[in-house]
Amino acid sequence: MNRHQRQEAILSLVGEREISTQSELADALREQGFEAVQTTVSRDVSELGLVKVRAASGRLVYAPPGAGDRDRLEQLWPVLRRFALRVESSGNVVLVTTPSGCANALAQAVDDAFHPDVLGTVAGDNTILVVAREGVTGTVLRDELRGQLLEGAA
Repeated sequence: MNRHQRQEAILSLVGEREISTQSELADALREQGFEAVQTTVSRDVSELGLVKVRAASGRLVYAPPGAGDRDRLEQLWPVLRRFALRVESSGNVVLVTTPSGCANALAQAVDDAFHPDVLGTVAGDNTILVVAREGVTGTVLRDELRGQLLEGAA
């Protein structure tokens, strides 16, 4: 079996199981009929750009590239639902209104999520200015944030 097939198997394995170490990954590959030593697995992990994310069990496990980004965004949505009262836009900015004293916590959650369309935030006491990246309108970003608010209400 060739490198491409082995790497496809690795992506499949990390999508199906909680695999924390290269040794566990090598064992799982051998179970599927691949000859895999730790150095080969290490190179594959690097070439595939696998990341470590925290699984529901609390363990750090391998995941496909970008999975960490999805996890950070998934952590943002409940905070947004909890604190955002109103979401409006103008140009390339979104204005989020929160209860008094809550804007900083929500702005920090937005910044920590590394949303691909967000350049950054500025927070006051009850208002957050979210600046969209070049090429993204405030309307598009506003609609996504509002969609998450509505999803939480369903």
